[in-house]
Amino acid sequence: MRYIIIGAGAIGATIGGRLARTGRDVVLCARGAHAEALRADGLRLTTTDGTQVHRLPVVTGPAELGELRPDDVLLLAVKTQDAIAALDEWGDAEVAGGGTAAQRLPVLCLQNGVESERLALRRFARVYGVCVWLPATFLEPGVVSALCAPLTGILHLGRAAGGSDARIRAVAADLEESGFEAPVVDDVTRWKYAKLLGNLGNAIQATTGPEPDPAKAALLLRAIREAKAAFEAAGIAYASEAEQTAARAGKVDQPAGVRGGSSWQSLARGTGSVEADYLNGEISLLGRLHGVATPVNDTLRHAANIFAREGLPPGAMSITDLTALADEAAARA
Repeated sequence: MRYIIIGAGAIGATIGGRLARTGRDVVLCARGAHAEALRADGLRLTTTDGTQVHRLPVVTGPAELGELRPDDVLLLAVKTQDAIAALDEWGDAEVAGGGTAAQRLPVLCLQNGVESERLALRRFARVYGVCVWLPATFLEPGVVSALCAPLTGILHLGRAAGGSDARIRAVAADLEESGFEAPVVDDVTRWKYAKLLGNLGNAIQATTGPEPDPAKAALLLRAIREAKAAFEAAGIAYASEAEQTAARAGKVDQPAGVRGGSSWQSLARGTGSVEADYLNGEISLLGRLHGVATPVNDTLRHAANIFAREGLPPGAMSITDLTALADEAAARA
């Protein structure tokens, strides 16, 4: 199999680099200064094994590869807000022997939230979900750090429509040999909904900073309570905290120190967008469909998007001000 990493940022580059280290065939897809750095100097990936430079093929799109191979596996690692453009571009690519990537090739969705699988299923015949537990940091173009130990990360995998098959088990085996735990599960969305609860705090971290604070924890708890009420109203199952703790305990320990998460990193890099529409916004959507008030998640989604659109630096808002906005929204609900 050849792995094509569509969106070789912090998560994509870490997975691509680790797969390449164990001899797997890997292609990185990136844009702009990051692509230029990867081509010129290789991917500089730091893990607990040290820093290694991986000199891998780098493309900005499928046209640079020509016909795709029948054994290609597409790993979609762009943010959810960029998924449609990537899925359309790669889905139309022709595969040797006939047909398109959307018709013939598997695509694995590595995004936070649950929307990317839905977007992919509208376009691709073979869609798999991945629940990613892999704290990693994009340091600068061409340079990524992923310092968890003893494993680099944990990746739950399964068919987006439920169940598993030989293809995803083969991918899981490659990931297991490359420093990840990669359990294949029958209902991967159950794990992704569980992770979504924690990701509701991404907007808090992005707007008020990654430093721990009891007021931040309290606001996150309010957002999670809204989400659980929406899940219950919608009949959505999710992995319990006990299951998640058991799955991760002692496997992906991080070094001490404050680290910015994915939304914080998006703001720090000035990408102009964050995933809040598909994290907090997912809860707002469920709440509106099932009659559950979600004022805290509405506030967090709105605040994070303002930061992204206006180019505000991450952490520029006080938690006091953000909580006050949530309180005002709750009073109106």
